Amino acid sequence: MKKLLALVLSVVMALSMVSALAENTYEYNITVWVAEKIVDMTKAQIETFNATNEYGIKFNAAVEPVSEGEAATNMIVDVEAGADIYCFANDQFARLVQAGALAELSEDSAAIVTEANAAGVVAAGMAGDVMYAYPLTADNGYFMYYDKSVIPEADVDSLEAIIADCEAAGKFFSFEMNSSAWYNASFFFATGCVSEWTTDENGDFISVNDTFNSPNGLIAVKGMKKLVDSSCLVNSSAGADFASGSAVVVTGTWDYATVESILGENMGVADLPCFTVDGVNYHLGSFSGSKLLGIKPQVDGDKAVALEILAEYLTGYDCQMDRFNEMAWGPSNLLAQESEAVQANPGLAALLAQSPYSTPQGQIHGAWWDIAKVIGDDVKAAQDEAGLQAALDNYTSKIAALFTMTSEEKTSWGVIGTCNLVDGFFYTDYNGETRSNWADDIPMTGENGIWKTTQAYAMPAGTEFKVRQGRSWDNAFPADNFKVEADGTYFVQFNETTGEVSLVTE
Repeated sequence: MKKLLALVLSVVMALSMVSALAENTYEYNITVWVAEKIVDMTKAQIETFNATNEYGIKFNAAVEPVSEGEAATNMIVDVEAGADIYCFANDQFARLVQAGALAELSEDSAAIVTEANAAGVVAAGMAGDVMYAYPLTADNGYFMYYDKSVIPEADVDSLEAIIADCEAAGKFFSFEMNSSAWYNASFFFATGCVSEWTTDENGDFISVNDTFNSPNGLIAVKGMKKLVDSSCLVNSSAGADFASGSAVVVTGTWDYATVESILGENMGVADLPCFTVDGVNYHLGSFSGSKLLGIKPQVDGDKAVALEILAEYLTGYDCQMDRFNEMAWGPSNLLAQESEAVQANPGLAALLAQSPYSTPQGQIHGAWWDIAKVIGDDVKAAQDEAGLQAALDNYTSKIAALFTMTSEEKTSWGVIGTCNLVDGFFYTDYNGETRSNWADDIPMTGENGIWKTTQAYAMPAGTEFKVRQGRSWDNAFPADNFKVEADGTYFVQFNETTGEVSLVTE
């Protein structure tokens, strides 16, 4: 069906554009989902498109505020009812392709996107050799903020020197080492390790090239141990930590205003430092992510082509610069990245300085994030090199298990969150192992699309959780954590058809 649609689009493109130029009668009602902060800007951009495009296309656009995460979840639940154009974070890409919620780009549109944008962001919108999304930003990465009154500029390139400065001053180093694979992977990328996942054209994961468990991976965890063993480490990525004693925070552009408000003229911004093992320096790597724009598959071929033209416009140089100038969103457009204004932004400048050491966040199996995030804890617990190697072996065995899951395990739903701390005690998981909150899934059983936990759990008000499929984050509901409003003992129930999560007492 997808290949047929692509063929139809390629045939109708030339015909429809000639017709549009001749008749000037193409008008469409569409729905667009974007982040709330850019709703008004997007409305204005579409009006400008209507007034200036050479094809006589006009869109009557209902631009609605829907977050990037919520947009992906809504599309998966009901593609037909979803927006014609919507924005989403690149880590939502695989499940959108699997759900058939993204139209393939035409050959011409894919060529325009490839030429104009950073290669890593282009790759984030591809499954196999097929392009499904338009790059919107290239600013979802991390770097280092530091307090210049504590960390001398001469020390910012050395992890060991920064740790020593923090310890000597009684200050903290905020780096999310024990709860986030997105951050702790930086040590592995520093030594050249990769975790490269391959999907087929349907977005299904079929193989992985992972070298975390290797001689270079052992070097990485030796470097990591220097930080996780330090008394100065705070497992956090919050810019607000500067107000509570941190002298260094590893985070991103989203925290710029917060950090500046706390540190003022003492705010320093830099790429990540190096660590040293056996006399060799390794520059910390990072993940780099992005926001993407997608088009829902269309029945009307002419409308599909018109939407491609609009998508190219909304993700082009001018609109990306609009979002940078008003919202400081980092552009993926290569010309925009080279502009003086972008280069002069301290946060984006640090992100660009880190970019040679960054790994574009491609399509990663949703279960990997839970597998890799515990490496920091395992490394801290290790007493010697054998213990470090055991941590890597444990990681590898869990990766291998992903490819031996039964079809039932892949399709079953479970609950993960702070509800897993039942009555203040740790719970027992599928394998009989003791787990803490957000560590593994409470099983559910399903019938006719309705899933329910096998027992009721005592949950105080404020308990948070998600329901997810196959112990993976590829399909997880709701978009934001479900929050319990009142103390009680509840079963968690999930409607697989509607994506609704609820609490029941029996």
